[in-house]
Amino acid sequence: MFISPKLSLSDILGRGYTDAIARANDFLGVMSYEESMAIADEKIDFYPEEKQKKNDALLEKVGTQIIEPFANDLKGAATNAFKNATNTALSPVTGFGNFRIGEDGKLYLVGKSEHYHTPLGHRFDGYKLIDNARKLGVLNATHNNTRGYITRLMERRIVQMANGIDWDDEAAADAIINSDDENVLNRVINLETGSLACEAGLKMMLARFYKLDPTFPEPKYAGKIPVFFIMGDTKGGIEANYHGTTVVAQTLRGLWPQIREKADNEGLYKVVPVSINDLGDFEEKIKKYNSGNYKTCGFSHEIILMNYGGIRLTKEFLQGAYALCREYDTPTMCDEIQSCMWYEGAFLFRLYGLTPDFSIVGKGFPGGEYPASKIITNAKMDTLNQFGALVTNGQEELASLAYLITMTFMRANGAIVSSLGKRFDAGLKAIAAKYPEKLVCAEGLELLAALHFNTVDEAAAFAGKMKGACIDSSVMLYKANCVPALLMKPPFIASEATIDYILNTIDTLLGE
Repeated sequence: MFISPKLSLSDILGRGYTDAIARANDFLGVMSYEESMAIADEKIDFYPEEKQKKNDALLEKVGTQIIEPFANDLKGAATNAFKNATNTALSPVTGFGNFRIGEDGKLYLVGKSEHYHTPLGHRFDGYKLIDNARKLGVLNATHNNTRGYITRLMERRIVQMANGIDWDDEAAADAIINSDDENVLNRVINLETGSLACEAGLKMMLARFYKLDPTFPEPKYAGKIPVFFIMGDTKGGIEANYHGTTVVAQTLRGLWPQIREKADNEGLYKVVPVSINDLGDFEEKIKKYNSGNYKTCGFSHEIILMNYGGIRLTKEFLQGAYALCREYDTPTMCDEIQSCMWYEGAFLFRLYGLTPDFSIVGKGFPGGEYPASKIITNAKMDTLNQFGALVTNGQEELASLAYLITMTFMRANGAIVSSLGKRFDAGLKAIAAKYPEKLVCAEGLELLAALHFNTVDEAAAFAGKMKGACIDSSVMLYKANCVPALLMKPPFIASEATIDYILNTIDTLLGE
């Protein structure tokens, strides 16, 4: 069973803050002080035992007709690309825990966590504190110049987690946050999407070559051609990486080829792929592109390439690459949009023993409640002014509260999440060994998982079988050089029973 914290807003945010709101409410005449404090002090059971048991009980209903189909012909007003990709039968009527009821009336197991952003499933009780915050009068809308108390508290807590500091050790937190050590992650920029967070990192890299505005001092590497290192695909191309949908980030992964080629030809910037888990290739290229008029601008990577077959970068490769980056003054950006909050401690880079210059987080932290991503960086890369990377809604107080709630649950359950992830990992590896004629291997790490097939057609056909069994999974069909892989990512509240259900279903379908 998962540990279920029982906490109030006053417990998480501090009674001094909730007392201030209560007094303000009393003055405004919207609620008495006593009524406000009753809301602020209400204990919420984050994941009650009866809900955990209900999650397991629903497994036997997966794939069955729960309600009559919700018949409708509403198409919306999407672009052609979105219309072609939409499957309204799978669109949610509602959900519970690890499950979604589609418009077709069937019960689905969210084996991919609704595309990676619901680590706590649906209707997680801990998020009832957000409802209480609304009742209490916590304002969601703030601005960059009026970052609220909850957002400032979230920033402090996320820096503590990124540095492995216990939340109760306030002295250590103060020392980290006030440090000018260039290797310490202690600066947070609040943005809305992972794309914008990644873009902020890319801009900070470029700021060492180009001025953000004319008032800035001459950059350290002015006149040099900045070279981005990204993860290359198995054919030597640049399709294995994914760092968002802004223009520069898309040029890093093969989109806008004419823009990238012109940027290269004109010496604006260059994109260089490094081979997966090949430290020799990395060393050869970092030496080459730190000579003449070239200078490595930064190394951007995920740890689990969930947009490229779920391939896992090894600890030895990344630690070696980071050492070379330090030697050649090359910033490192660890994009954890996919992996944050699915591992004990919330940050996979910590389990790898890495010290990146940028950590990009989102998706998992707000638990699907809000679009809220962050870039966490250090003193060395604190190179932009306020308008270099900001969004009006990036400081939302309720989104920051969602972060605090999710982090609180992970702090209590990290070891359990790790144990369940290892169970899933071992089960998939056993299945791959059982069906060597059908599967190449099991990839990924713990709950971020992939099964590699021999061909794209085989992978796509098996994804169809999983869909028929009403378990979400996906196959990446839009990348020409991608490994044929079935991708999965169960919520981290997936119990042993849920893990075993997915494994048994995969085993059965492969054996048919």
